[in-house]
Amino acid sequence: MGAVGGGRRRVPRTGVFVGCGAVLLAGCASMPDSGDLRGVESTPRQDPQVRVFAMPPRENSGPEEIVQGFLEALTSDDPQYETARKYLTAGASRRWRPDLSTTVLSDGPNPVPQHRSREAADDYSYTLTGSKFAVVDGQHAYTPVSGTYGRTVHLTLDKKTDQWRIDSLPQGVIMGRSDFQRNYVSVNKYYYASNVPAAEGGQLRTVADPVYVRSKVDAVTSTVRALLKGPTRWLDPVATSSFPSGIALGKGVTSLSPDDQNKLTVPLNDKADRVGRTQCSRMAAQLLFTLQDLTPTGVTQVELRRSDGRKLCELNESRAEIIASHGTARRPEYEYFVDGKQRLVRLGGSGSNQFTPVPGALGEGNRKLRAAAVARDEDRAAGVSFDGQSLYVVPLVAGAPLGNTVLTSRGLSENDRLTTPSWDGAGDLWVADRDPKNPRLVMLEQGAGQPIEVRTPDLDGRIEAVRVAADGVRIALIVEKDGKTSLQIGRIDRETGADGRPAVSISALRSVTPQLEEVTAMSWAGDSRLVVVGRESGGVQQMRYVQVDGSMPAGNAPPSPTGVKQIAASEDERLPLVAYSEDGIVRLSSGAQWQKVVKAGTAPVYPG
Repeated sequence: MGAVGGGRRRVPRTGVFVGCGAVLLAGCASMPDSGDLRGVESTPRQDPQVRVFAMPPRENSGPEEIVQGFLEALTSDDPQYETARKYLTAGASRRWRPDLSTTVLSDGPNPVPQHRSREAADDYSYTLTGSKFAVVDGQHAYTPVSGTYGRTVHLTLDKKTDQWRIDSLPQGVIMGRSDFQRNYVSVNKYYYASNVPAAEGGQLRTVADPVYVRSKVDAVTSTVRALLKGPTRWLDPVATSSFPSGIALGKGVTSLSPDDQNKLTVPLNDKADRVGRTQCSRMAAQLLFTLQDLTPTGVTQVELRRSDGRKLCELNESRAEIIASHGTARRPEYEYFVDGKQRLVRLGGSGSNQFTPVPGALGEGNRKLRAAAVARDEDRAAGVSFDGQSLYVVPLVAGAPLGNTVLTSRGLSENDRLTTPSWDGAGDLWVADRDPKNPRLVMLEQGAGQPIEVRTPDLDGRIEAVRVAADGVRIALIVEKDGKTSLQIGRIDRETGADGRPAVSISALRSVTPQLEEVTAMSWAGDSRLVVVGRESGGVQQMRYVQVDGSMPAGNAPPSPTGVKQIAASEDERLPLVAYSEDGIVRLSSGAQWQKVVKAGTAPVYPG
């Protein structure tokens, strides 16, 4: 993931490509033939460039060893689970569909033997138990889940070979959380937002659709196949693909890999034969954005081919950026916050601690502010009055007047009034009014005009914070209910009402921090990633990154300064985090420690 404008940041996906070594999962080879069956412990962490393979069943293995060996084999890097299938009967192997889903447990699955009668000496049953943590479905989409897992595995003694084999088992794959983290990698597929206007210059707006693929089992090909099949179910209503319906890799294509010039050639089936040049370029741009960080050096050029092998089109990174707006439209020029005089100020570039009031009434005037949001083009800003009652939108031009309020809250206390506003990529302004008598989420087209009340049919609680993604089709909300706060991601649906005005609603809200009892602050920190400040039940405050699907991205969480109340990040991941903490405004650059900018300051924001 990266930003458009200053060159994209390469985030190496170490371990996606095969290294030079291999490790055998030997746990099953040392299993006893009898005794209590132990849980499958997650495989110790390996060198990320090492392929891990499982051991096939030993001759005359007992039922316990067969179950244990099969579960170990599910965590290996066999492309088609060839070794795992050796633990199954021929019929069970034909029926088993490992690609249907991956169930992730907090720890490895624990097989519990079931009671059998004395007469039944040729069959055994085991219940696989554990605590559910997540599920990856057939579309590769990740969903956090909870509750108890319990599915049955049945074994039979093959009368021809006199060997125990599994003849009945649950569909899909099951493994522990640490094995999942070793086996899978998160990848952003990219599609085009279908219900927001094109960006300035006519660029289409891209939206990230994160999925999980097996990291060492031809991740490039798996990712391309997933991209061609279209957006995941959650995103599909607000995203579109330029690839025609029914498109797939060409006949006989089993593996894709870039050449030594980082060019990837993708043969397609006959559904692409009549695609025009414009559509083909849009297809190629989706591929480039999707694959840019998947290989160690990145894919920098894509060539698409027809079913007869002729070239359909070719695209490089610079041309892809002309076609589509990827991430932020441009790199932000400034970081902003409210200083000790309650003015909106901005920090100079290159890590400078020098700040100046913004031009216009929000920086030069006498109106005191409690929060502000700067439009993504940095030409306008919205400010919330110090009492939280009034919202203003002012051009960032010297001498620009404050003007009239664009929205007023009637809440009786400051905490029951307006939240910090947020701008989407199309220039519309979003804010929540926390008035208990009239709680509402509001959108103002281009920051002006009659406020549009946004429908929130799935909302259960009160909105405490609002952040809209740059793509304009996803929104992050901190929602409070019964004294607990959660981070929820919703889909922005836009239609035209009977009166000709936009009808906007938030649907398919889902919690992406189920493990946190309290969420204090959040901000978008990438195309599909947010930075979150919160705490678990009985725990201390912590800062972490979280994906919009609720998964935890690979890598270390940022250190948390003391007493963080607000956090600001940019979709451009090269830019530092900025926070309001007990030490005032502090900044965290990559590879550094938190540094204090100024003691007297609050409400840090990046454009957006």
